[in-house]
Amino acid sequence: MVKFSASQVAQIVGGELVGPDVEVDGATIDSRSVAPGNLFVPIIAERDGHNFVEGALAAGAAAYLCSKQPMGGSAILVPETGTALVALGAAARNLLASSVPVVGVTGSVGKTSVKDLIAAAAGAVVRTHANPASFNNELGLPLTLINAPSNTELAVVEMGARGAGHIADLCRIAKPTIGVVTRVVGAHTEMFGSLDAIAVAKGELIEALPADGTAVLNADDSRVAAMSSRTDAAVLSFGTTGDVRVSDIRLDQQLRPRFNLETPVGSAEVQLSVAGEHMAVNAAAAVAVCLASGLALDGILGGLEGASLSAGRMAVTVTAVGATVIDDAYNANPASVRAALAALQALEASPKVAVLGVMAELGPEAVALHQAVAADVLAAGVHLIAVNAPQYGSEAQHVNSIEEAVQALGPLTPGHGVLVKGSLVAGLQQLAQILTGQP
Repeated sequence: MVKFSASQVAQIVGGELVGPDVEVDGATIDSRSVAPGNLFVPIIAERDGHNFVEGALAAGAAAYLCSKQPMGGSAILVPETGTALVALGAAARNLLASSVPVVGVTGSVGKTSVKDLIAAAAGAVVRTHANPASFNNELGLPLTLINAPSNTELAVVEMGARGAGHIADLCRIAKPTIGVVTRVVGAHTEMFGSLDAIAVAKGELIEALPADGTAVLNADDSRVAAMSSRTDAAVLSFGTTGDVRVSDIRLDQQLRPRFNLETPVGSAEVQLSVAGEHMAVNAAAAVAVCLASGLALDGILGGLEGASLSAGRMAVTVTAVGATVIDDAYNANPASVRAALAALQALEASPKVAVLGVMAELGPEAVALHQAVAADVLAAGVHLIAVNAPQYGSEAQHVNSIEEAVQALGPLTPGHGVLVKGSLVAGLQQLAQILTGQP
């Protein structure tokens, strides 16, 4: 991790050190995850992080940022802690060696999965650091850079956006040399208004690339492919067409795809350990990034094939009674629900049930989009249970809680296939844990 003295931190963020000048090693905004030597950054949001400073110090935090009255220890006084975190993240980025590729990943869907696949593939060859889970905003991205080991040889940062200019702001911190755009689909349209507006916002990553960088673009998505006109960087495309392409995708009984991979430097047959036909194209994106980073195809394939995904993303579990549960409950929009539905359809299972929560932030078309998804589920011969989501319409079976969803499913039996999916606010991760017997 990046190590600073507290006085260096104060100088970087324009703050004032009160207390001993200690060394800090990495940073966190969560007092529960403090490691000895960390800088604790209290964020004021739904709760005031300053209320947890004493607990962070007790857990071993060496110092903390502070925009209120210091509470002992080594405090770095700043006007606003989030702004100071951004400044420290930018400084950490500048400490990475000039030879270290920094990969930015964005898109409406697939960001975290592509990030995970890049980290696994590249990690088989070079020391790779990537953001945990979905640390992809103005807090998570600088934390990722601050917590990068000093010997990092490739860094991967996911970039999310809730409006125009957000990704451009993240790029000013991360200074990516390689940019990946997965897809542009109807997600967060409540904030953006249209697919074209989403494309403009996601393309800010491509505009930020240096001329000697590389834009990695989905050739199957016309809005993404068109972003090639927004950069002087080299362009490497991926998909079922493009420079790095997949074909002949087959799924095994655990829904893991096997496919042919063709690249400018060779071809291979690849078997992934993650589930879902759509993961083949995500894997092509990861391969394209690795090639753009100068890594040999033969070296990365083992890491790619052994990759795992962050929690709540296409996790397939066969329960003790022989039912199959697909936990894709971390997030949802119409495109990602249909991709997960395709995986459920590919299962040799009966009966098949989709337990869906709300797809959030879809704007004025939300009801119509929910009902269109419901129609697709029912047309596939899959029973639909909607959890606290009346938008799915009268054809769905409606329940109001996780407990009612468990009751509606009844005891799972051998051969049962269940998909659990919804936006994070739906809270269906708990249902997936119950069905799979997790604590």
